[in-house]
Amino acid sequence: MVPYCHITAVMLHRFANPSRFMRIAGAVLPWSAAATALLLVAGLYFALFASPPDYQQGETVRIMYVHVPAAWMALFVYTCMAVASATALIWRHPLADLIARSAAPIGAGFTFIALVTGSLWGKPMWGTWWVWDARLTSVLILFFLYLGYIALANAFDDPTRGARAAAILALVGFVNVPIIKFSVDWWNTLHQPASISRFDAPAIDPAMLTPLLLMGLGFTAYFVTVLLLRVKSEVVAAKLRTAQMAQIRG
Repeated sequence: MVPYCHITAVMLHRFANPSRFMRIAGAVLPWSAAATALLLVAGLYFALFASPPDYQQGETVRIMYVHVPAAWMALFVYTCMAVASATALIWRHPLADLIARSAAPIGAGFTFIALVTGSLWGKPMWGTWWVWDARLTSVLILFFLYLGYIALANAFDDPTRGARAAAILALVGFVNVPIIKFSVDWWNTLHQPASISRFDAPAIDPAMLTPLLLMGLGFTAYFVTVLLLRVKSEVVAAKLRTAQMAQIRG
C-alpha cells in the first residue's frame, strides 16, 4: 500500500507542472482530434447506412447510436470529475481542479443529449416524451449535479473556496453514478436492461454493436480533445491573472 501511494504521489507531482502538461497536451491534441473525426464519421456511416433497422423499433433504433454513447459519456465524465476532485482535495494537485472544472460543461452537454435523445426515442416506443422512470430520473439528477457543480465553482469571490465546495459536491454526487448504472436491475423500470456490459455476451447484433462502439470511441476522443483545449485555456488564463496581479502589486 505504501509503495503504491508513493508511486501515485510521484506521478501526480510529475504532471503537476503546467508547462509539462502543456507540452503533453500539445502532443496529444492532433491525434485525439484526428481520432474524433475518423471515429465519428465511421460511426455515423455505420449508424445511418450500414446497420439495418430493428425488427421492432424500425428506423427509430438509429437514435440509440447517439443516445447510448452520450449516456456512457455522461457517467464517464462525472467519474473523471469525481477522481479529479478527490485528487484536488487530498493531494492539492494544481491541475486537478482545472480538469474537473473544464470537464463539467462537457459532461453536462453529454447528459443533456442523452436526455433529449431518450425523450425522442421514448415518444414512439412508450407513447410519451417522459416518465418518472428510475433510470430517467437519476440521469436528470445527474444533469442537475453538473449544473450545480458549475454554479458552485463560480459562486465565490475566492476561487479556492469555490473549487473546494464544488469538489465536495462532485464527491457527494458520485453516489448517483452507480444508482444510474444499476437502476434497471434494482427496480422495475420501463428502460431496457443492459445489452452490452454483460458477464456472458452482449445481447445485441454485431451490425448494431459496431456503430455503437465506434460512436462511443468517437465521443471519448471528442471529450479528450475538448478537455485538453479547455484545460490549456484555463492554464493560460491563470498565467495571465498571475502576471496582472504581479503588475498591479509592482
